[in-house]
Parts: sequence; C-alpha cells; structure tokens
Amino acid sequence: MARIRVLVVDDSAVIRRLVSEELAADPALEVVGTAANGKIALARLPQLNPDLVILDVEMPEMDGLAALREIRKAYPRLPVIMFSSLTERGAEATLDALALGATDYFTKPTGAGGLEASLRVIREELVPEIKALCPRAPAAPAPAPPPAAPGRAGLVEVVAIGTSTGGPNALAELFAGLPADLPVPVVIVQHMPPMFTRLLAERLSARYAVRVEEGHTGGLLRPGHGWVAPGDFHMAVVRDGLHAKLLLHRDPPENSCRPAADVLFRSVARAYGPAALAVVLTGMGQDGQRGCEAVRAAGGQVIAQDEATSVVWGMPGAVARAGLADAVLPLAEIAPEVVRRVRAGRGAGR
Repeated sequence: MARIRVLVVDDSAVIRRLVSEELAADPALEVVGTAANGKIALARLPQLNPDLVILDVEMPEMDGLAALREIRKAYPRLPVIMFSSLTERGAEATLDALALGATDYFTKPTGAGGLEASLRVIREELVPEIKALCPRAPAAPAPAPPPAAPGRAGLVEVVAIGTSTGGPNALAELFAGLPADLPVPVVIVQHMPPMFTRLLAERLSARYAVRVEEGHTGGLLRPGHGWVAPGDFHMAVVRDGLHAKLLLHRDPPENSCRPAADVLFRSVARAYGPAALAVVLTGMGQDGQRGCEAVRAAGGQVIAQDEATSVVWGMPGAVARAGLADAVLPLAEIAPEVVRRVRAGRGAGR
C-alpha cells in the first residue's frame, strides 16, 4: 500500500527534524521533503507531489499565510495542516489560515516539557489526523445509516452544536444562515485550546447576526445569542428556576477532549428535554454520539452533517451510523433546517 507523502515546512531546523523523524517512524507515512519557508515549499511542491503539507505560520521571506494563499490557487484540494504557536498572535494567524482554506492546525507546545509534549502531540494527534485526511485503504461503500425514529417534532428551545476538524469554517457557514432574531440560544463545543475559542467567538460575533461570546459560569442563556465553550473547560447547561445558565468545570476529558460535545449535549438533554436540538458537524472521533443518545432519549432532535461536505466524517458519521440523526444534510442546508425546525415549533413555518 502506498505511503502518505508529507512535506514539512518550518523555519526551525529542530522542528523540521523532530516532525520528520516522528512521522517517518510510522510505516504508513513518508516525509518526502522539508522546506525552511513558504517560498522554498512552493518551488518544491511540483517536484515532490506530496499528499499533505505541514506548514508553519511564522517564517521569514514567505510566511505560512502567504504560502497557503499560493498553494490554494494551484492545489485547491491538497490537505494543509498549520503548525502554530500557542500565543494570541499564533491563534489569530491560525484562524486566518483556516479561513483561507487550511484543513486543520496543531499548536507547538512551549515551556517546560515542551519536547516531550511535542512528541506526544505528533504521535497521538498529528499522525492520526494525517491518516484521516489522506486515507489509503479503499473506502468501502458506506452502508446507509439506519433510519432514526423521529424525534419529537415540537418546540425547540435550544440549539447545541458539536464540532472539531473543519469546525471553524463549518460554524462560519452555519452562522451566516442564522437570523439575528433567532428565538433560541445556541451553545457550541469546538475542540480548540484556550485563547483560540475566545478569538473564534469574537470572529463569529463580529461577522454574523447572532452575537457570540466565550462561555462563562453563570452566563444566562438568552435567545439570539451564542456561547462557545472555552478551551480546556467542559461547558454544561443547568436549570436555575425558570432560567438556564452555563456551568464550566474541569472534570476529566471525555473522548480525549475538554471541552467535549458529549458533556454539553447530555446537559442540554437534562435541562431542555424534548425541546433540545443537537447539531453535529465535521470532526474526527466520536465525540457527540453519546450526547446525542441522551438528546434522543429525552425526545429531542438531532441533525448531522453529511460525509461529502465534512472535512472528516468522524463525529457526524458516528451519529448517523448509530441511527441517531433525524436528518443527515450537506453543510449548506443545515442552517436553513435549524431555522425551519425552530420556527416550526412556534407555528411560524419556514
């Protein structure tokens, strides 16, 4: 079976060697070349013909964003993973890169234990991500998901969203279709580290009609407003009399994630029962499946993104295959469907 060909682009010789050695240790991967900046990488792309590029953000002569713009002109479907620093500047640049068409990103650990942390990130997160983005085994025809028993097609009082790989762009497209007068609150888990989630919330809020902020304990849920779970904290919804509020906590990760969609979805099922609508967008792994089980058990509804429009059909695929989704839809159809379901329960139709 042909190995996955990877080009590593980083101005640090140490990082290039570290990443190359760890990737080459996996028999499914082959590092076909390295480059110290974007200009060199662009020159080498036609010769090396990689299946995937790992691209540093901050580099001399031509940085990662400039290189990504040029890569997308010539190679619109080539997977590109950004390697960024865990700083506000790095987070801003990473979100810019995702908006420009980067497939995903990983952060470079810093501080004490940085080397071992870097190796762990490469082995446990980066390698599986590369394999998910560049599958080598012939894809077996996906069996049709079992039909879900219809959720209660009634009043929707909250929309809960879970997503991971490809999520920032998917969220942008979804929020572009939500009106300012959306009569329900929206709560979101996007697998991201601290700082990234705040900047993501600020960008969504600045660009779309629904106001979005990073979640905080005690935040009162209100219609037409969204909350993104902060990195490294689980976010849950709890009832306080007639009101619903946010609760942040640092219980152990679930599905190797904190925040985890399962935690949010279970809490929404408890707080809202049959009036909960869960939406599972693109992402690796199975986070969200058990939470959707709780939503369905409470009589709520579930929408999953389809495989064709997902960067990785892990999270929504798990929900669809388990027969938990009331609808499996292309990304472009999800916002209209959310709005339709929310308004239908209030007798407003479409």
